[in-house]
Amino acid sequence: MEGIRLVEEALAAGLVFRGAVVSTTLARTARGGELREELEQRGVPVEEVSERTFAQLADTETPQGIVAVVQSRKWTVAEFGTAPGGALLVVDGVQDPGNVGTLIRTAHALGAAGTVVLRGTADVHAPKTMRSAMGATFRHPVVAMDDNAFITWARKAGVTLWATAADGAPIERALRELRSDSPAGPVAVIVGNEGAGIRPALNAISARRVAIPLAQGAESLNVAVAAGILLYQVMHVR
Repeated sequence: MEGIRLVEEALAAGLVFRGAVVSTTLARTARGGELREELEQRGVPVEEVSERTFAQLADTETPQGIVAVVQSRKWTVAEFGTAPGGALLVVDGVQDPGNVGTLIRTAHALGAAGTVVLRGTADVHAPKTMRSAMGATFRHPVVAMDDNAFITWARKAGVTLWATAADGAPIERALRELRSDSPAGPVAVIVGNEGAGIRPALNAISARRVAIPLAQGAESLNVAVAAGILLYQVMHVR
């Protein structure tokens, strides 16, 4: 991972650090100097290199002077809460790493029990995904699953599936129906690929296809914005 904020978040979350590389510019700010000091106090191996060498390691155009190797946290579905009234996010084939990171950050901020990433979705540990998630990946359970494993688990856990679709039922109607149904488990909001949407197999097994009404002439919402609206509605309005 790269950047002061991400490294700070990983430290705060208690992740295991394997080592860090810093440039000579890191200590030019008080925050950077304090971060290096904290890493060294925790026994993390820190190697300083020249700005030129660091630029070859960095993924960003304007690096902040630190890259760290951290052991990723292994989440499982057992860490998802499956109580009534909760929500999950399911990401089906969203390919843009920035969108995937923002989806994870949004799900975490709104209190979703976890996020499932299905095939075709951008790597949750890719540099851009991690930066967009802003540390949410360290605290919010994110589990990669294949379709069959997800469907089997969702049925056993009593999860109600909602597929987002432009031609779906308006969210207000879906919420009214949800209140009357009183499902035994959480609602999983499924968002799909930026262009193709949700795959037919998932649409077919979803209890509802839901839509966010848009102003006349508006084509669509960004996938992370749509997910945020729907998760909030499911968790805080119903």
